Amino acid sequence: MKLKKTYSYALWSAIYLTLLSVLIATIAYFFIIEHLGVSTVIISIIVLFLISFFIIQYRAEHFIYRRLKKIYEEVSILNVEDLKKDSVTTDIDKLSKRMQKFVEGKRLEIKSLTERDSFRRDFLGNLAHELKTPLFTVQGYILTLLEGAVDDKNIRLKYLDRANKGVERLVAVTKDLDMIAKLETDGLKLNKEVFNILEIVQNVFDLLEMKAKKRNITLKFDRVHEFPFFVKGDIEKIEQVLINLVVNSIKYGKPNGTTIVSVDNYNENKFIIRVIDNGEGIKQQHLPRLFERFYRVDQSRSREQGGSGLGLSIVKHIVEAHNQNVLLKSVFNEGSEFSFTMKKAK
Repeated sequence: MKLKKTYSYALWSAIYLTLLSVLIATIAYFFIIEHLGVSTVIISIIVLFLISFFIIQYRAEHFIYRRLKKIYEEVSILNVEDLKKDSVTTDIDKLSKRMQKFVEGKRLEIKSLTERDSFRRDFLGNLAHELKTPLFTVQGYILTLLEGAVDDKNIRLKYLDRANKGVERLVAVTKDLDMIAKLETDGLKLNKEVFNILEIVQNVFDLLEMKAKKRNITLKFDRVHEFPFFVKGDIEKIEQVLINLVVNSIKYGKPNGTTIVSVDNYNENKFIIRVIDNGEGIKQQHLPRLFERFYRVDQSRSREQGGSGLGLSIVKHIVEAHNQNVLLKSVFNEGSEFSFTMKKAK
């Protein structure tokens, strides 16, 4: 039966020390006591202790180093070049902490790669689904027309109109994907300037007035503002943020409800812009993922309402590109409040 590695190490250490002790004892017996006296024997014992200590220390470090090196060579995620002989120590606590720190770093790295891979698969699956639905819809209507329905004027106009809506959805998805790609790769440059955020909000109200009327939703400020609120940012991009948030509130707001926009002081350097609705609200378990691309709280209802499924993700990217924060509060069946901060103009 093979001896344990630690026993082998202890055995050889004992042999070395025994041989050294016998040698020193022999020399002491024949020479030291007769010629030099007892004091020299005491000194020899101290010398023996020091020599033994360094021998054990050296052998322990060498033993641990060899074992760790073998582990590094056998484990594929470890690089043997990272192991330095002079860093090996018999202080097991320190050694354990070093290894624990190394393993934790590798674990976080693997976790990050796993999450990225999972996100990539989900993203590609969602993208394929978002593109497939309108593509098949457009294809179906066109094939029906080609098979003879084009001769019927009523059917022709109806099917062309539906096909056009499918194309519009494809265009919306493509444009939103292009914007996110530019934001993530720093390809989209922000043209920052000073502007009155209240004017931008009013422009968005005017732009979406007809869309809101279809659901009988009122768009309004929380109060009458006597003075402008000047902020610094990219006008077009911030307008896009407000459009996405207000459209979102219209789609998921209750009919005959309201969408309120407020602008207030957040701190001495920032304003906070809130978009508040009294719609269906969002369950708490959905809040952490709401700004992910294509994430939908209610798959069937979301697709009925249209859109690319990228609106809130774009909001998050644009706001963060301005080095600001986007916030969310929601109570299910009561309503939601989306808000973001903006830097005050000096």
